[in-house]
Amino acid sequence: MSTEHSKKALEYQAEPEVVTRHDRTFWNVRAKRDAMAQSLPEWEALRDAADRIKKHTETHLDEYLLKFEESASRNGVHVHWAEDAEEYNRIVYDILSAHNVRKVVKSKSMLTEECHLNANLEARGIDVVETDLGERILQLMKLAPSHIVMPALHVHREDIRDCFMSTIPEFGEFRQEYFRRNPQLSPSEVDSSDPTMLTFIARLHLREQFMTAGAGMTGANFGIASTGDVVVCTNEGNADMSTAVPPLHIVSMGIEKLIPDYEAMGVFQRLLARCGTGQQTTVYTSHFRGPKPGGEMHVVLVDNGRSSILADPGHWQTLKCMRCGACMNTCPVYRRSAGYSYSYFIPGPIGINLGMLKDSGRYSGNVSACSLCMSCDDVCPVKVDLSSQIYRWRQQLDSIGRANPAKKLMSYGMSFVFNRPKLYIGALKAARMVNALPDCIVYSGMNAWGYGHRMMEFPKESFHSLWKKGIDNVK
Repeated sequence: MSTEHSKKALEYQAEPEVVTRHDRTFWNVRAKRDAMAQSLPEWEALRDAADRIKKHTETHLDEYLLKFEESASRNGVHVHWAEDAEEYNRIVYDILSAHNVRKVVKSKSMLTEECHLNANLEARGIDVVETDLGERILQLMKLAPSHIVMPALHVHREDIRDCFMSTIPEFGEFRQEYFRRNPQLSPSEVDSSDPTMLTFIARLHLREQFMTAGAGMTGANFGIASTGDVVVCTNEGNADMSTAVPPLHIVSMGIEKLIPDYEAMGVFQRLLARCGTGQQTTVYTSHFRGPKPGGEMHVVLVDNGRSSILADPGHWQTLKCMRCGACMNTCPVYRRSAGYSYSYFIPGPIGINLGMLKDSGRYSGNVSACSLCMSCDDVCPVKVDLSSQIYRWRQQLDSIGRANPAKKLMSYGMSFVFNRPKLYIGALKAARMVNALPDCIVYSGMNAWGYGHRMMEFPKESFHSLWKKGIDNVK
């Protein structure tokens, strides 16, 4: 059953100060992205190159998948193929079970969210520990990510403090250690929700998890077909710890993550962080080509509907997305409604399209969450036509039985008026009467356009009238 984004967004709007902070936070990230783009004269050439590389790779995916498997296998990596989420979860569990693993540390991976890996493993008695700080906070709070790159940016630091105090048994001990290592600081002068202190506590907490885990899991930002490399980009180094300490490394990779070679990698490396977080590059860009000495490395290549997307002539370019999150940071709807307003686990413009490709009936309520401003198209580093795809989805709603009845009625009414010029001109003249109506009527529940902003005043003379006068003067 489809859940309307607008209803959840309205609930979120109940706290205007939270909305304002969320809006400004992500707009600042967008501004950083713009500064980075403007610092590179070749920026648009990079986007063009990324677009061409991705189009080529996705349309030759069968060849590059086999090439990647051959290269990775030559490096001593075990390569597995998963047709869907069920097979993926089974493969991962079988690998862990064969190595008697009871605890897994993993870096952030939206593919594991997509396949519900954590819940699947935990139901089978395997402890799964998220090591990305934002993801760990959300895991302890039992919440889902609200952004694909900055998953916990919507959480207040006071809430993080309360969460740590209730879920980390050593909280008090770690706090004392923080002040032992920083004798210049006084416990009475440091706020209990101080971000630096909370990060220190999280670091000590996670270090113990790294040291006692039997396996580490990572996602993959890129898979390089020519060499078999898996490239993981992080700002915390947690992926490196997850792979350096445990003897077993499992990579979860969607088949669309492949790129041809290192020359292509150079293009995407210059785009990813600049678009996603406004950095020149991520703090860590780790290349995993094979298992560490004495260890094992497994790569699970996951389809889970991606082949079907590739076969869709109107939406296959969605596969070009490299999950930088830039479309969310710029989207005026996402910034003012936040991630939990969307019914698909990935929010924002890319999430709208991916959700519809996954299950158009279930996720059709998200397609209204777009103003068609096309800002997402402008910032996408690989030029995915996000807004055009959303527009096409809207045109298909009636055919799949998901069109909003009220909007259908409005569309019929507008079509009736627009196709009758005299009626249209008369309606324009009559519309000026709205200017005289009291606010209690204009800003009532009957007028959705009056929610959240002041209505325009209809001018004394319409554009059509002014245009006709202009034409007559020219004659």
